[in-house]
Amino acid sequence: MPRIPGARRRLQDNPVVGHKRVLLAAPRGYCAGVDRAVVAVEKALDLYGAPVYVRKQIVHNVHVVSELEQQGAIFVDEVDEVPSGAHVVFSAHGVSPAVVNAAAERGLRAIDATCPLVTKVHREAVRFSRDDFQILLIGHAGHEEVEGTAGEAPDHVTLVNGPDDVDSIVVNDPDKIVWLSQTTLSVDETMETVRRLRERFPNLQDPPSDDICYATQNRQVAIKKVAEQAELVIVVGSANSSNSVRLVEVALEYGAKAAYRVDYASEIKQEWLDGVSSVGVTSGASVPEVLVQEVLDDLAGAGYQDVQEVKTAEEDLMFSLPKELRKDITGKQDARALGGRGR
Repeated sequence: MPRIPGARRRLQDNPVVGHKRVLLAAPRGYCAGVDRAVVAVEKALDLYGAPVYVRKQIVHNVHVVSELEQQGAIFVDEVDEVPSGAHVVFSAHGVSPAVVNAAAERGLRAIDATCPLVTKVHREAVRFSRDDFQILLIGHAGHEEVEGTAGEAPDHVTLVNGPDDVDSIVVNDPDKIVWLSQTTLSVDETMETVRRLRERFPNLQDPPSDDICYATQNRQVAIKKVAEQAELVIVVGSANSSNSVRLVEVALEYGAKAAYRVDYASEIKQEWLDGVSSVGVTSGASVPEVLVQEVLDDLAGAGYQDVQEVKTAEEDLMFSLPKELRKDITGKQDARALGGRGR
């Protein structure tokens, strides 16, 4: 069950050496795929009424899941928990063909909210498996996105958890291997994994285009810039959000003396701020901006009122909603057919 935020205790405005400031990373927060998926659940509730079922968390954020539950969404682990004939939304992380087939067998009315960038990786897996390539899938075991991608070509996929896995990888034909990756990984670690794979297998093929999503890369680039100047970095995001966890790691690798992940502002500890003049703030790709604003408000109360945005990229990408949701209840084209929530 999603956690309820704790009471927001007032942070103390203790003196420090130097000028107190916040370095606010941009881009941060919602990406186009997350926006599309969350709006898909909201639109399904508008069109079909509650309850609408969602397989797994629609996105990896406890606040978003809790809000959707309050609107009438019911989250389940597997489609066999959904009543026959009901509407079910597949999460942004994607599902395997086995899940799609299981939903069809139960007569469920499925709405696929898989991020289009994840769908791209699925299609690559299908194409390379048809050409009888062994696919070295770089990703985290047990992650929903990895399970969905591997499910597209289970007989051709070998999971590579990271650089330390490379030496133990066994391939059938070193001339017919290709790497693909989970979209939310650390860019640096993934490239290191690929480098080590290529050292062992010089004929390793690259995917047609980079699998790590633009939003993951942009947020990591921004936090690298922030971390160079910040003594403390606070990342807003949930523990099961791969890209949020990576942001903490990247911040530490690129100069922050300390970095912590929080779901809510109430989790910030006073001792984190002891002696700290510069605080970096960012959020994972499934985090609504309201949660970041609460962090900024609490920091302002502790004297960190000077907020300086560190912008490294502009994002304006939008994805169309699943086809079932592009019209309103009257059958007319919906104004939110492209998501279009705004920030």
